[in-house]
Amino acid sequence: MKLIQSRDNVFFKSLKRLVESGRERRKTGQTLLDGVHLVEAYEAALGPVDTLIVAESALAAGEVAAFVAGRETVVLSDGLMRDLGLVDTPSGLLAVARMPTAVTAVNRKKEAILLDGVQDPGNVGTLLRTAAAAGVQQALLSPGCASAWSPKVLRAGQGAHFALNIYEDADLAGFMADYQGTTAVTTLELASSLYEARWDGPLAWIFGAEGQGVSPELQSAAQLRIRIPMPGAVESLNVAAAAAICLFEALRRKL
Repeated sequence: MKLIQSRDNVFFKSLKRLVESGRERRKTGQTLLDGVHLVEAYEAALGPVDTLIVAESALAAGEVAAFVAGRETVVLSDGLMRDLGLVDTPSGLLAVARMPTAVTAVNRKKEAILLDGVQDPGNVGTLLRTAAAAGVQQALLSPGCASAWSPKVLRAGQGAHFALNIYEDADLAGFMADYQGTTAVTTLELASSLYEARWDGPLAWIFGAEGQGVSPELQSAAQLRIRIPMPGAVESLNVAAAAAICLFEALRRKL
């Protein structure tokens, strides 16, 4: 068990780069997982992580101490764990892990979520988590989205990544053109109520960037234009909340 206390340590600097740089993650093929639950989910799906990193104080007792007992770990001082800046309140456990890639080609006959320029890591992770919970098995992310395998997106996803085929830098318009189901977009203009709209077969839902929404090109290409009835005092919902309503309404109709 090795204790690291210096910001000049080579390994600590490599962790800092993984936190801050998508280029570094792509170069190394690695990312960082935060927390026991996420590490357990990764190892259940993909096998052992590359390296376990523990905050010094977390070794005293508790969930983290029990999880790493008997396993080789690198120990960071609590100050260095906070300095990584991965989250506001570190869990006390990190892991360096290989980033998996989708093992199959995109399936144009199955349900999917398409994310168009969703830049907030928390929203992307929550969207992936919601999709996995609703039984959707594939997610396509446009080039403008936050990196699916960034530590903050992984933390928000809470293991959903390992239940999905995730395709980054995807050609959403091309997928929609060849999709053998119904493509649907949420919008306020010329749209049918979610609870009155009709569709058959699988759905591919397109969800757009915070603020701008789905691009006009993709809105025009969608076969269904859906609005969520909101009789209250607000006119719009967070994209992750809107997606949850749509995905679980679609699921309800199948049950």
